[in-house]
Amino acid sequence: MKPFPKIHDLYIGRVVLGSVLLTWTVLVGLDAVISGLLTEMSDIGTGKYDFLAAATNVVYSLPRRAYMLFPYSAVIGAVIGLGQMSASSELTVLRALGLSRRRISLSVILALTVLTALMVINGETVGPWAQRRADTLKAAAKSDQVIVAQYSGLWAREGDVFLNAQTGQERSENGRQWLELNDVRLFELAPDGRLISIVHAGSAEHREGEWILRKVERTRFEAKAAIRTTAAEERWASRLDAAALAASTRNIWRPRYMTAAQLRDGIEYRERNGLDSSEFQEHYWGRWFYPVNVLVLSLLAIPFAFGSLRSGGLGKRLFMGIIFSLGFWLVQTQFVRLAGVFKFDYRIAYLIPALAMVGLSLWLFKRRSG
Repeated sequence: MKPFPKIHDLYIGRVVLGSVLLTWTVLVGLDAVISGLLTEMSDIGTGKYDFLAAATNVVYSLPRRAYMLFPYSAVIGAVIGLGQMSASSELTVLRALGLSRRRISLSVILALTVLTALMVINGETVGPWAQRRADTLKAAAKSDQVIVAQYSGLWAREGDVFLNAQTGQERSENGRQWLELNDVRLFELAPDGRLISIVHAGSAEHREGEWILRKVERTRFEAKAAIRTTAAEERWASRLDAAALAASTRNIWRPRYMTAAQLRDGIEYRERNGLDSSEFQEHYWGRWFYPVNVLVLSLLAIPFAFGSLRSGGLGKRLFMGIIFSLGFWLVQTQFVRLAGVFKFDYRIAYLIPALAMVGLSLWLFKRRSG
């Protein structure tokens, strides 16, 4: 049996990967400068957040940006790579040797599968870790009251009281907006470092300049005893910077930057506590469909590269291929949004556009065959 992959698979893969990597580098670089560094400029000067800290933040965000932009890079790079081969008549030679369009496309898909697998691993390891590191450095530089811990949530300090919250979000109703922290613990220390009390609250809301603790359990440590009390609601007189906490909350609990395991835990936590988990479900299933989307996008764009074999107009065909592929991304996004509004399974929302585009791709291959 002849070895697989064959020499033409390796050659096509090398050309396509080269185009994808070049396109990828350009897109990630532009995104890092435009939506990264330029955006961070507005925060420079807040606390100890200077230009070096902003640049470090952007560098840490590169793995996450690479993950988000890879599908677009794969589509554009694959079409450009095949377009170059078509313009130089290399595709014509390969077809003269007996290779069908489907066989050439398989070589492209195999090459992209390697990068897709690397991006899936990146999306579950380096990307989230680096993004969390970036958010931690930014939060620490902007405010000395707030610390972000990877596994224990949000920590903040006011005097001898330390606050820890496992989750949190900004809420709004009737034009009013407030910060809500969940699963909150307050640790009060004496000047000599002795633990005076621990307060556990189901939630803490910052409304109109004050903190409201709900479902409160307080344990106070005396010299020879620990006294426990409960209350449905308490006011906490604190001048803790709610704006800094809200900014940190937006950073550390953004579902789109979490791993699949963290998203699954977030879904279970919210369902267990009667909270809305739709945003977490959206991104959780998006992680599973990420490699499918990359391959579907590429498969849809590939037929447009073959049109120039006979009739010319390569630029037009490349443009149409990219438009169709990006159109798929927009259609799927709308289906996902509809799933959130009408409360149907996100797996269906991700699957329907993918199947439709696979059917369209097969029709295009059949139409351009021969």
